[in-house]
Amino acid sequence: MNAVSDVKQDMREAMIASFLGAVERDVDLMTVVSDSTSTSKIGPFKDKYPDRVINVGIAEQTLVGVAAGLALGGHVAVTANAAPFLIARSNEQVKNDVCYSNTNVKLVGLYAGVGYGPLGATHHAIDDISIMRGLGNIQIFAPSDAIEAGQVFDYAIGYDGPVYIRLDSAALPHVHAADYHFEPGRPDVLRRGDDCVIVALGSVVHEAVDAAKALAEDGVSVGVVSLPSIRPLDTDAYADILKDYRHVVTVEEHSVHGALGSLTAEIIVERQLGLKLKRLGFPEGQFSKAGPRADIRRYYKIDANGIIETIRAVG
Repeated sequence: MNAVSDVKQDMREAMIASFLGAVERDVDLMTVVSDSTSTSKIGPFKDKYPDRVINVGIAEQTLVGVAAGLALGGHVAVTANAAPFLIARSNEQVKNDVCYSNTNVKLVGLYAGVGYGPLGATHHAIDDISIMRGLGNIQIFAPSDAIEAGQVFDYAIGYDGPVYIRLDSAALPHVHAADYHFEPGRPDVLRRGDDCVIVALGSVVHEAVDAAKALAEDGVSVGVVSLPSIRPLDTDAYADILKDYRHVVTVEEHSVHGALGSLTAEIIVERQLGLKLKRLGFPEGQFSKAGPRADIRRYYKIDANGIIETIRAVG
């Protein structure tokens, strides 16, 4: 079982450390932002390598096009801007210039989910994974803490091809020990349980861990699995984990359509696992409500208390 630490760290700090390390290893890395230098916290990288940061202004379609052009010129290109605008406003460029053209671009979606809480549905990214799963030829990751994020970025920078990384923009505790090793495609078992397992994605992994701890204090043994690698995914390994349980609860700060809940349902049905599945997230076909992030999570029952309530209800 992985260690849990009270140390909090912003995953963007791990991203920047990965960028710096890559250039120090002579990787020809170029970053592109769309007036998002503060959003991406790219300042330390820009200070050291000002010629490796291109700011195209508030022009996300241009952002992706420039990144694709840099990749075609032999660079490793990384975008870093807000997920709702990266995925929605530049969808055609992501599809054609990055995915279809197989350019070596790493797309980083910041403030994913409802990170921009009070700004409402226009600034929420609750469909980004479903959109990216609908596109071919791109790997998709959602790390849950800075330790994992740093390794995801190191992998992505070394991988020759399109990558999308869904990144939270808050300081979060470490759910992994320092010796954790990220492996693309591998489900991350954080906690073993008896009858029920929580499978979570990204930053709500922390809600799942907190829920499992609280339930354990009441004598309820619940497993916790994080799925940081959406594509690739070792579906055999994931199915082997799921089949040890009678109930599965998926938790995501995303629509229940097209991401973790859908992916899990597909595997349960296709493998004929015969498990009971409850999906927690934003209802299919609805926009997310506006408000403080904690309140939004509470309303949709994707916070620790909501997860506990759901698990008690499923028995």
